[in-house]
Amino acid sequence: MIHIINIITAMAALLCGLRVNVGTSVSDSWTAGTVITADSAQVLCIRGDVFVATSISESIVQRMQGKSLPAGASVKTSDLRYLMLLHYNLRGEVCTGEMVCNKAIATDLIDIFKELYEARYPIERMVLIDDYDANDEASMEANNTSCFCYRAVNNGSGRLSAHSLGLAVDLNPLYNPCVRNRNGRQQVEPTNGIDYVDRIKSFPYKIDQNDLAYRLFTQHGFTWGGAWRSLKDYQHFEKK
Repeated sequence: MIHIINIITAMAALLCGLRVNVGTSVSDSWTAGTVITADSAQVLCIRGDVFVATSISESIVQRMQGKSLPAGASVKTSDLRYLMLLHYNLRGEVCTGEMVCNKAIATDLIDIFKELYEARYPIERMVLIDDYDANDEASMEANNTSCFCYRAVNNGSGRLSAHSLGLAVDLNPLYNPCVRNRNGRQQVEPTNGIDYVDRIKSFPYKIDQNDLAYRLFTQHGFTWGGAWRSLKDYQHFEKK
C-alpha cells in the first residue's frame, strides 16, 4: 500500500509540472478563487488539469470584453493564454487560481507559480481582473494577483502598460503597493496599501530581494518594479 501511495505521489508531482496547451473545454469549466482540499488538488495534478495554459476560449473572451479587453484594443486574443493554477493562501489552504497572460511568458509563469505552490508561498487571491470590472484599484485593494489588462500607465503619458500585452504580473498588490511622488506629494496605489509603504517593517506577503517570488521571477528574466528609481512598484514584475 505504501508503495502504491508513493507511486501516486510521484505521478502527481510529475503531472503537475506538465506544460501543455490543452483544449478550451477544461478552462471553460474551471472556477478560480475557491478553497479546495489537498486531496482534490492532488487529483487535479494527477489529471494534468492544473499548471497548464490553454488558448482563450469564447467564454473567457466574453468575460473580458468591455473590461480588461475593451473595444478597439490592439492585442489579439490569439496572442494570449489562459492559465489554470493552484496556490496557497496565508492560512495554508489550497486555492484555485487563474490568469490571462501573453503566450510568450506562459511557460515562465507556469514554472514560477508551480514552484511557488510547491513551496507553499502565500498568495491571497488570483482571479481575472474582470471580476473587478477591470478596475485596477479595486483589484489591488482586494490583494488580487493578476496579469493582463489593456490599459494605459497611470502617469498621464497615455503610454500602454506592459499589462496591456499580458507581459506583467502584479503579485499580492495590497501588501506591495506602487509608490510614486507627484509634485512633492506621495501617491500610493492601492490607497489602502499605505501601511505597507515602509519596507523595513515585517508583514505578510511582502516582496523584497530575499523573497522567493523575487528570485523566481528574476531568474526567468523579469524585472522588478521595486528596483525602479523613478517610482517603486513593489507588486510588479514584467518581461520585455
